[in-house]
Amino acid sequence: MSSISTISSLKGIILVADDDANIREPLIEMLRLNCYRVIAATSGEQAFEAACAQPVDLVLLDVMMPGPTGFSVCRAIKKRPETRFVPVVLITGLASAEDRIRGIEAGADDFLHKPVRKEELLARVRSLVRLKRYTDELENAETVLCTLARSIEAKDPYTEGHCDRLSRTAVSLAEKIGLAREDCNDLRRGGIVHDIGKVAVPEFVLLKPGPLDAVERKIMEEHTLVGERICAPLKSFRNVLPIIRSHHEKQDGSGYPDHLRGEEIALTARILQTVDIYDSLTTDRPYRKALSQEKALEIMWEETRRGWWDANLVAALEGMLADSPLVFSEVSA
Repeated sequence: MSSISTISSLKGIILVADDDANIREPLIEMLRLNCYRVIAATSGEQAFEAACAQPVDLVLLDVMMPGPTGFSVCRAIKKRPETRFVPVVLITGLASAEDRIRGIEAGADDFLHKPVRKEELLARVRSLVRLKRYTDELENAETVLCTLARSIEAKDPYTEGHCDRLSRTAVSLAEKIGLAREDCNDLRRGGIVHDIGKVAVPEFVLLKPGPLDAVERKIMEEHTLVGERICAPLKSFRNVLPIIRSHHEKQDGSGYPDHLRGEEIALTARILQTVDIYDSLTTDRPYRKALSQEKALEIMWEETRRGWWDANLVAALEGMLADSPLVFSEVSA
């Protein structure tokens, strides 16, 4: 019962790194008494390894330690995508402006001077752990999706609303064929970020009104791999990555980047691909005006007979459009 109570009252996980036990141990005791879980390190190397090995909410770093200094460890923590948002407080006996500037340049979030006052320490810890919680919320998939989507659409006026439409209609198509809720969630995210790799495509290629030459096409085709790399660090996107990578594959193996065939292509990628093609055909592009629903479906069926698209999904899309003709034009709430 007491262990459950302790876990429920835990306020955060703090990494304390100091080679001086006379400073380190009182800090640890103070934090534990205030319901923080504490991880101890006695060197810069240990501190960095501990910060990388498990999630922490705050790092308290002594500046002068054996091995890498607190400045170096702070810089290394802030350089890693997985730990760059973990607040780092440098604890130092140094008081010069130059040392403070070094700490700021290393990415430190705050400073504490020795001897550390209990009230000041706990106030800083509470504030920065709270900030870490807010940062974690900002890092959730929904916020990242919105940010990435805005980056894409800002480059190309012709794609305005494209990602939101794909996100919504891919889910509708998935629901129509009976996919699980988890797959629908992946498609909702995938619809937003499927083309995020286009942030690396130069505008003269992205916005070119005519056909791309061989070099330009190669650049454009890289966007699936770039997009996968951008989203790979997000653990919640694990099942979204096949959608990003494979939504330009074709049933006959003539797509890219991996020339997959048939069911080698993830079903979620095929669903996103189906609605993506339809949306592209029925919206204005630099090289042509939007096509009617009938003409778009006619082209899609013709390409399906060539062996490009999944016939079952094209048929399901056609049925969905017959039931809800405005499914692509409705703006999601």
